[in-house]
Amino acid sequence: MAALRQDQVLLVIPFYNHHQTLAQVVTAAQESGWQVLVVDDGSACPADVANIGCKVVRLPKNCGKGAAILKGAEVALKSGFTAVLTLDADGQHDPADALHLLDLARQQWPALVIGNRKMDGEHVPGASLFGRAFSNFWVHLETGLSLPDTQSGMRLYPLTELCKLSFFTRRYDFEIESLVRLAWGNIPILSANIAVHYPPAGERISHFHKLRDNARLSLLHTLLVLRALWPWPHQKLIESTQKKEPSLLFHPVKLFKALLSEHTTPLQIATAVWLGIFLGTLPLIAVHTLAIIYACHKLHLNKMAAVAASQLCMPPLVPFLCIQVGFFLRFGHFLHEFSMETLVHQIGSRLWEYLLGSLVLGPLLGLVVAMASYVTALMIPRRRKGA
Repeated sequence: MAALRQDQVLLVIPFYNHHQTLAQVVTAAQESGWQVLVVDDGSACPADVANIGCKVVRLPKNCGKGAAILKGAEVALKSGFTAVLTLDADGQHDPADALHLLDLARQQWPALVIGNRKMDGEHVPGASLFGRAFSNFWVHLETGLSLPDTQSGMRLYPLTELCKLSFFTRRYDFEIESLVRLAWGNIPILSANIAVHYPPAGERISHFHKLRDNARLSLLHTLLVLRALWPWPHQKLIESTQKKEPSLLFHPVKLFKALLSEHTTPLQIATAVWLGIFLGTLPLIAVHTLAIIYACHKLHLNKMAAVAASQLCMPPLVPFLCIQVGFFLRFGHFLHEFSMETLVHQIGSRLWEYLLGSLVLGPLLGLVVAMASYVTALMIPRRRKGA
C-alpha cells in the first residue's frame, strides 16, 4: 500500500464544553496543515468556529467521546479520507506533534498509532499516571502488547478497518475497546512520542467522572478479559504480519527456557502467581494444570510461574479449608463431623461448599502469595538486554 499522506487524514476533535480552548486548538491544527472536523458532542453552547473556516458536526445530545469519534469517522469515510486523527479539545496536545504519528504510519500502514505522552511535568496529576499504568497492564493481558500509553487521546486510526468493527462502548472507554479490537484484528499498534501540557489543577478542564467512568473502564476490561479467554477466534482485519516462530515442541530444552523467560516483569509474575493460586483452589478436579496453561496462554502470562504457584493448592490442606469456608457460609459454623455420611454420601454438598469456599479463599490466598512474589521479583537482579 502507498505511504499515507497528510491530505488523506481528517483531524477529528471531539468537543464538549471546551469553549476556552477550542479555537486555539483548531487554529494550531490548521497551521500544521491538517484538515479539521469538530464533532460537538451535545455541548451546552454549540461550538462556534465558523470564523476560522472549520467544519462542525453537532450531535443532538451528549453521547460520549467514543460516539463523537465514530461520527467523525463516518463523515471522514463518506468524504474519501483514509485515516482519522483524533485530538482532544482541551489544549493538552500540540497538533504539530501529530506529524510524528503520521511519520510512523508512513512506515507501516494500516496501523493504529498512539501518541505516547511525556508525562513528567510538574502539573501532571498522580491519578493520570496511575490510570495510564493500570490501563497498560490490562491491555497487556488482553492483547499481549506492552504499550507505553494506552490512554492518550492523540491517535491515528485506519479508517476502513475501524469502520469494519462493532463496538459496545461510546464514552471514554471506547478508546481502550477500539485499541484492543484493532489489535485482535492483526492491526499493528505503534507509539510515537509527543509532548503534553497539563495546566494547574484549578485551570484544568476535564469531563472524566472518577467514579462513573472508572466503573465503565473496569467493566470493559472484565468483558475484554473474558472475551480473550473465550476460544472463539477474533475478527481478523488483515493478515498477520508477524513471522511464525519455529515450533519448540521437539526442542525440550529450548521450550523450557522459553517458558521460563516469557512475561517475566515483576507485575506479570505476580499476576501469573495470583491466577495459578486462584485456579488451583477451584474444584477443577484433574484439569487444574490444563486450565492454568490455557488461561495463561490467552492472557499472556508466565505459565511456569502460574503452574508452580498452583502446587500450593494441592490436597488435602487447601481443599479442606475451602470446604470449611463454604460450609461456614452455608450454615454459620464449621464442619465437625467427618464420616462416611458427610464425606461420601453428601459428596454433592461438599463439592458445592468446595466451590463456594474457593471463590472466597482463592483470591485472598492468591493476593498474599502474589504480593510476596512481586517483592521477591523486585529483589532479584535482572540482566540487561544484550548482556
